[in-house]
Amino acid sequence: MTAADVRRTATADAPETAAADKGPAAPPDVRRTVRAVQEAALGWLSRNRAHFTLGDDALARDGRVDGSWKPLGELAQVCATLAVRTPASDPLHACVRDLLAFAWRQTGEGGLFLEVQRAEPFATYPLEVYAAFASAGLRHPGYERAAATVAATRGWRLTEQLPTRRLGVLCAERQIGLRRDDDEPGLLARTWLGGLPEPWTFERASGYALTHVVFHLTDWGRGGPGLPPALADHLAHWVPAWLVTCLEGGLWDLACEVAAVAAGVPAAGTDATFEAELAGAWARIAAVQFASGALPEEDGRFAAEVPREETVPPRDGAPASGASGFRLCYHSTLMAAFAAGLALARWGDPCGAQPPSSPAPGAHHAGVPPTHGGRRDAPVGTRTPQTTRTTTGGTG
Repeated sequence: MTAADVRRTATADAPETAAADKGPAAPPDVRRTVRAVQEAALGWLSRNRAHFTLGDDALARDGRVDGSWKPLGELAQVCATLAVRTPASDPLHACVRDLLAFAWRQTGEGGLFLEVQRAEPFATYPLEVYAAFASAGLRHPGYERAAATVAATRGWRLTEQLPTRRLGVLCAERQIGLRRDDDEPGLLARTWLGGLPEPWTFERASGYALTHVVFHLTDWGRGGPGLPPALADHLAHWVPAWLVTCLEGGLWDLACEVAAVAAGVPAAGTDATFEAELAGAWARIAAVQFASGALPEEDGRFAAEVPREETVPPRDGAPASGASGFRLCYHSTLMAAFAAGLALARWGDPCGAQPPSSPAPGAHHAGVPPTHGGRRDAPVGTRTPQTTRTTTGGTG
C-alpha cells in the first residue's frame, strides 16, 4: 500500500472498530481543555515533522536507533491509534492520517524494513515499528514474508528478553498476523504490573514498565487481548494515586502515559474518584504545555530563558526547531496527543472539536498556534539536553 492509499482507508477507521469501554463523560470544560491540548500537540508535531525524518544512518550497522527509527515508530504508533479513535469527519483525523502518510514515506513505503531485516535479521525493532504501520493498513508483503521466515526459527523464539520487551514483540507479531505459542500469561506475571505490586513501590522505572505492559496488552489502545480482570482491578484502585504522583513530581511524559493507561481501564471497575482524578489531571497538563503545543518531558529540563517564538519548517524536510529542543519534548508531546485522544474516546464526546470546514492543526506547516491561557512560551530552540534516554529499541 502506498502513502496515497492512507487517505482511501479513512472510512474504514470508524472509532467503533476499537470501541473503548465508555466512562461517565467529563464536564464540558474538561473535555474542551483536553481537546485544546490534543490540537496544540498535533499542531506542533505537524510543524516539526522534519525532525522525524530518517537520516543516512538509518541503515548503518552502528546507527543510533533511538534517534532515528524509535521516534518515527512512536509517531506511527500514536497516529495509528488516533486514526481509529477519531471520527473521520474530525479535522484531527486528517491531521494524524497526514502524519502517518509522512512517516510511511520515510520508510520507502515499507521497503527500508526489508533492508534492515536483511542486515539485522534478529533485531526486533524493525518488526515493532512496522507493526504500527500494519495496524493502520500500510503493509509491505516482501518484508512480511522475510519477517515470517525469521520468526519461525528457534533462534528468534529463544531470543532472551525481559518480559515487558517480549510482550511488545508478541504485540507486534499479533498486529501483522504472526502467531506463536508463547506463555503470555506467564510473561505477564513476571512483569512489575503483572505481579500486582505494592502500590507504594511505584517509581519512574516501574511506571514506564507498567504503561508499556498495558499498551502491549491493548495493542496501543486499538484492541488486543485486553486487561485480565485482576490487572484491571489493580489499576482501577491505584492508577489515580500514581497519576497524582507523576503530576506532583513534574514528570509530564510519564504522567501522560499513565493518563493514557487510565483512559483504558474498564469503566465498570472504576469509581467517581478514579474518573475525577483522570479529568482533573488535564488542567495541570494544559498549564505546563507551551504555547507552541510542545510539552516538556519533566520540570527542570529547559533553560530558564525560553525563546519567545518557535522556528517552524515551511515545508517537509526544511530545518525546524533546534534538534536538542525537539529531543526534550517530542515524546511527551506525542504522549499528550495520545492520552488526550484516548480520554476523549472514553468519554464518548470530543467536545470542542473544530467544525469539519476548519483546517486541521499544522495543515499549512507555518505559524504558531494561538496561546492558551496559562501556558508557557514555546520551548524549542538551541538547547543542550541534560540527559539522553536510552532504549532497547521498539516504540514507546
